[in-house]
Amino acid sequence: MNKITATETKRLELVCPAGTPAALKAAVLAGADTVYLGFRDETNARNFPGLNFNRDELAAGIDFAHDHDVKVLVAVNTFPEAGNFGPWKQAVDDAAERGADALILADIGLTAYAADAHPGTRRHLSVQAAASNPEAINFYQNELGVRRVVLPRVLTIPEIATLNSQINVETEIFVFGGLCVMAEGRCALSSYVTGVSPNKDGACSPASHVRYEEQGERLTSRLGDSVINTFEAGEAAAYPTLCKGRFVQNDKTSYLFEEPTSLSVAHLLPEIQAAGVTALKIEGRQRGRAYVSKVVAAFRRAVDAAALGDRVEVTELISVSEGQKDTTGAYQRGWK
Repeated sequence: MNKITATETKRLELVCPAGTPAALKAAVLAGADTVYLGFRDETNARNFPGLNFNRDELAAGIDFAHDHDVKVLVAVNTFPEAGNFGPWKQAVDDAAERGADALILADIGLTAYAADAHPGTRRHLSVQAAASNPEAINFYQNELGVRRVVLPRVLTIPEIATLNSQINVETEIFVFGGLCVMAEGRCALSSYVTGVSPNKDGACSPASHVRYEEQGERLTSRLGDSVINTFEAGEAAAYPTLCKGRFVQNDKTSYLFEEPTSLSVAHLLPEIQAAGVTALKIEGRQRGRAYVSKVVAAFRRAVDAAALGDRVEVTELISVSEGQKDTTGAYQRGWK
């Protein structure tokens, strides 16, 4: 494609994960424009033990980020339990009152509450809402004042460009990290096996249900009572999520849904920028500060290059990719 000058397209915003206060500081110091995080409860779709923020940690994290001209987005991105709206309402109130720059919301009712109770706080639509067409996105903008939508990982770059020409809100896309089965907000696989729902309890494949068992030279991974995968000696053993397991179908063993691999599209940033995307999201709130520092620094370099119409490779990130493999996902999809 033709070289894009910095004056033709707005610089991409780098949105980085902060699963802990230490990871927040690492992201800020490595070059994040924005960090996103959640509370230590079921209102947050990364509700794992040892992660996330209490209210005092959030206030301190916002102060630190703002001192470095970095924005903070708070994810209240699970779906409220019927008859128990209180925790989700409280999370919205507490985030807004502590100065969050935006709320990342999935539930329509909760988004309506945020619009009424905190109209001055920006509302972003979570990928959990799975809004990927102009009719859905325009509804959220017109009726609920949503200013940005995080797109599900199902669209090609040309499709994103077309979508951006039909809406008047910012779009944010994932550029690095774990992949789901491309049906965000609708997954029942983990809850079927573990009884814990990623969409309501905030934990996909919770660690309390994970086991690894050595069987001779092989390693078997289990989620609950289900065998997810068996690895040969020396083979990288991925975390056991049901959508990334190997199963027997028609007498053939294969990854039935998708392989354990990480999305990585730093080399496509000029095309993504030309498609009208506003923000780039790095996945990984369950990862440590070393991961955050390495990935954010690499993408800071790639974003700065894209602003000049150039592209860079981030081959150093293969070491922190799932299964030491990466993919462009749907962005360069060749099938119909």
